[in-house]
Amino acid sequence: MSGRRAPSRRKPTRAQIEWLRRGLGQAGGKLPLFDAAGREISAQTIRACIAAGWAEPWFSNPIKPDWLVCRLTEAGLKVLGQTSPRDG
Repeated sequence: MSGRRAPSRRKPTRAQIEWLRRGLGQAGGKLPLFDAAGREISAQTIRACIAAGWAEPWFSNPIKPDWLVCRLTEAGLKVLGQTSPRDG
């Protein structure tokens, strides 16, 4: 078994849904680092989505190693009612 966690059965908060939805239509389901107003996405929101299995770390940013660059998982798509990042 890989290091992935089982998807959460709980429902995402409004902030989590807003962040996850922004990955829809992005190449590979890439999730943003900043909100529409240019503010950094809360690390708490990102970590909670990772812990729930809705997002996963994608790659390390060598310029900003503290940034969590993530993408949607299948569980994240499912919680949004989607089957692929391009459905929506």
